[in-house]
Amino acid sequence: MIYQTPSQLDAVIFDWAGTLVDFGSFAPTQIFVEAFAEMGIALSLEEARGPMGMGKWDHIRTLCNDRDIAARFEIATGHLPTDDDVTALYERFLPLQIEKIADHSAPIPGALDVVATLRKKGMKLGSCSGYPAVVMENVVALAREQGLVLDYVIATDEVPNGRPYPAQSLANVMALSVRDVAACVKVDDTVPGIVEGRSAGMWTVALTCSGNALGVTFETYQSMEEADRQTTHRRIAEQFASSQPHYLIETIAELPGVISAINARLVLGERP
Repeated sequence: MIYQTPSQLDAVIFDWAGTLVDFGSFAPTQIFVEAFAEMGIALSLEEARGPMGMGKWDHIRTLCNDRDIAARFEIATGHLPTDDDVTALYERFLPLQIEKIADHSAPIPGALDVVATLRKKGMKLGSCSGYPAVVMENVVALAREQGLVLDYVIATDEVPNGRPYPAQSLANVMALSVRDVAACVKVDDTVPGIVEGRSAGMWTVALTCSGNALGVTFETYQSMEEADRQTTHRRIAEQFASSQPHYLIETIAELPGVISAINARLVLGERP
């Protein structure tokens, strides 16, 4: 048996919030602020966005490891945050997230067209998320109501290790019967999500303007002057540098062009 580099992509593995739905990735960040506030701890949206892309328990643990946030926690509670405190915050986060997810469930403009285009090409469409399964059930149901349906979904608590580990992306490879990870592309709006795809041996596409890094509504993004958009894209691209994405685009609407570019490279024998 002889190994051959795949000649075209077989599957796309999407992130959800900030990639396919919820332009600006507001659902998780706002709920982190509210969960901390219930314990008397002030948390800004900017701080809440910091570890985005990780599983939500790990996200909260990372926030609590921040020196300034830990100091505020100690003032409010009388002690530095422990893992039990992180779990308590996570348990506050979950019902708030389930309750509010519908407020930020709209597909990102272009997502439905991109999914339809990729299906016509015969591509398999998988996905993963930093949300736990109980939240993803709602996310997927709300997306289906709006015409957004993928072939496979796996949540962060359905694998031994979430992002930046490659487990969720590799679970997609197995579930979708993909022959070669080099025939997969991971699309995400966070650094941990891109590291996940890289660690899985896949092509990676980072989104600079629709997700957590920019953190604005679609209307605000639309109102930006073209020169400002380009400057913003370059600034956020620098934030992704450590994760080494193969491609950087502003939103999911540009993905079909990237798919064509990767296919051209595969034909030449290139690998991720």
